[in-house]
Amino acid sequence: MTSVLLVDDEPSMREFLRILLAKEGFRTVTAVDGETALAAVKREAFDLMISDIRMPGMGGLALLAKVKEQASGLPVIMITAFASPEDAVEAMKHGAYDYITKPFQVDEIKAVIRSAIASSTTAPVRDTAEPFAGMIGNSPEMLKIFDLIKRIAPTHANVLIHGESGTGKELVAQAIHAHSNVAAQSFVPITCSAIPESLIESELFGHVKGAFTGAISAKAGLFEIADNGSAFLDEIGELTPLIQTKLLRVLQEREFKRVGGTETIKVNVRVISATNKDLEEEVMAGRFREDLFYRLAVVPIRVPPLRERKGDVPLLVDHFLKKYSAVFGKDIGEISTYALKVLMDYDFPGNVRELENIIERGVALENSNIILPDSLSLSTHRRQRLAREEPALPTPITLSADVPAEEEIYALGLEEVMTRIEKKMIQQALVKANNSKMRAAELLRISFRSLRYKVQKYGIEP
Repeated sequence: MTSVLLVDDEPSMREFLRILLAKEGFRTVTAVDGETALAAVKREAFDLMISDIRMPGMGGLALLAKVKEQASGLPVIMITAFASPEDAVEAMKHGAYDYITKPFQVDEIKAVIRSAIASSTTAPVRDTAEPFAGMIGNSPEMLKIFDLIKRIAPTHANVLIHGESGTGKELVAQAIHAHSNVAAQSFVPITCSAIPESLIESELFGHVKGAFTGAISAKAGLFEIADNGSAFLDEIGELTPLIQTKLLRVLQEREFKRVGGTETIKVNVRVISATNKDLEEEVMAGRFREDLFYRLAVVPIRVPPLRERKGDVPLLVDHFLKKYSAVFGKDIGEISTYALKVLMDYDFPGNVRELENIIERGVALENSNIILPDSLSLSTHRRQRLAREEPALPTPITLSADVPAEEEIYALGLEEVMTRIEKKMIQQALVKANNSKMRAAELLRISFRSLRYKVQKYGIEP
């Protein structure tokens, strides 16, 4: 059974999370403070730790640092009612899996918990064909990226990763760092669009005490934390012109000053950035500095959308089936031919992230040991596209030849008449769908299982 260590000095929060974890099928060990939690980690192995940050005695951040010394592969989720960017950066610096602010949505923390447990390296390692952790594919497009990562990782060249949302740009960045000569140093990620414009300069470069209202103490920024390591700037295209100028200076001079400070701080940081925008178009439009673009894109990498590498879908499905079967404690090892065909015919506007979500939901809903089409919940984009592409269903007028006259209706009875009409509509839908039961079911707006039952019931031949 998956075991979780829950650390919080507040009894009501401990009980709430204990009940939530029990409902998810997890074994929970609770601790009221950091000292008790650290003793528990030394005593037994856990698959996940959830810890409050503000606690009497040993605080959550100190506990996190000590736990990572004892069990580096243990994912840790930090929760707090007193959110601060500084705590978030410190938590991530010390290896926290995620940082969540109270009050949180139940669905949100459930999703984070499942994802964290799936990432745990305390679990037995499975043999995989993936060359980099989390990156899966044997399509020509992905093999080209794998080769590029191996060649550029040992260099200190800045890298710009571009691609649609959900394609796995951060995984590419992590792989570059993990295979670099500074893999033992910090990999510090920051999402530029997630930080208010008034705070982004402080987050990147730090500030001195009293630099602005609320700056009650000095704080190191991303570049200081990532010194001698890698800084990952996600959604780089969202930076304002002022911050672009300051970032350019850091890349050129390898030095900067904290906000409100006078001391020049020198750093040696490799910058890996990512964007879902076309930065060359942004440069042409005057929204992004051309000189900064060339500094960032010494080595550009394009991550293709999933629709351009459909051959990787079966590999990804297999990976996510194993992952979420373990998370949910189920034995679902395969996907039906029809269900896989549905996925292969889908464009995945949300890319790999959407596919993972579909499989996660499918494993959660499926009661058998194989994923069937009914367990796949695709986005409305697919249904809208199908509605545009498929001709409308025949109107009742086209069935008029099959509807008996009034006298015959009374002689046959309503049930027999409706059976004949239903059978005819199913036959027409199958013809329109080229005998694809899945598409015919979508045309008729009934479940795949219902259609399969009715086809057998009426003896309809393909």
